[in-house]
Amino acid sequence: MTRASPTSAPLRFGVLGCADIAWRRTLPALQACPDARLVATASRSPDKAQRFSDRFGGAALGGYEDLLDHPDVDAVYIPLPAMLQAEWIERALEAGKHVFAEKPVSALPSDTERLFRIARERKLVLRENAMFLHHSQHSAVSRLVAEGAIGELRGFAGAFTIPPKPPEDIRNRADLGGGALLDMAFYPVLAALHFLGHDLELVGATLREQKDGVVRSGSILLVSPTGIPAQLTFGMEHSYRSDYALSGSSGSLRLDRAFTPPPAWQPVVQVDRQNHQEHITLPPDDQFANVVESFVRSVGVDSASDNTAAEANSIRVAGLIGEVAAAAVRTDV
Repeated sequence: MTRASPTSAPLRFGVLGCADIAWRRTLPALQACPDARLVATASRSPDKAQRFSDRFGGAALGGYEDLLDHPDVDAVYIPLPAMLQAEWIERALEAGKHVFAEKPVSALPSDTERLFRIARERKLVLRENAMFLHHSQHSAVSRLVAEGAIGELRGFAGAFTIPPKPPEDIRNRADLGGGALLDMAFYPVLAALHFLGHDLELVGATLREQKDGVVRSGSILLVSPTGIPAQLTFGMEHSYRSDYALSGSSGSLRLDRAFTPPPAWQPVVQVDRQNHQEHITLPPDDQFANVVESFVRSVGVDSASDNTAAEANSIRVAGLIGEVAAAAVRTDV
């Protein structure tokens, strides 16, 4: 199923699961996209489905199967917990629907690769919601580095940490794939790949883990083929951090609110050199609006290269996180 052109009828979405991220960020962006239309929302809780329907429009459905059987749904947005994603992504693809999925696509690297293979075979689009890469601030940082603002690149450091969530939050449930490794590590790992390339290798990692298997926090050390290190921190037992820094032979730069800036946020890149500090203010941008528009465009005839790049990112991140899970030094907390 492909769209004939960017000017064809709006892509018709169904939402499978009433997650908080859908309510706060993704569905408002989808609702504002002129090339998208919400047709239906499905939840195991009829009250939740109706609440979403009342706010965003479309029908309220009582079961996921009803959504996948809906003849007017072209694409499915799936914001389910990590342990549930793979099953429903696969079922959506088998039903002939394009899929826009929250990260991670699955809890296992092998499942992630398999799901993208199914999408390719069926000529469907499967995209992971790597929303932060769709913010223009990262392109601005890349330009600064390419133009020599900090000299030759020597290192990367990234962090994404949040305060503890309530006990009932799904991030605290091992049976749903909760924990900081599958959730928070995604951001700095993908940012490191963005700036240093896909050939990064795992050098070492540590994880703080509860007895029930929920990872509270961790650190990762990656290295490029030319010896450039990436030092990454993630967790859900910290004060809030969402930043990265690039160090070079003649300076360094830092970007705060790198992964979750609100639409009105004006990013500021801090560039430090030996005798000079510069603050470069960038225009605000809406990464959720951008990623929804990118997905809608990807369901078209000229999107092969974009889809290949997005798939490669998702598979490589899943692979590295899988390597961390297998090799990390674990400390019980």
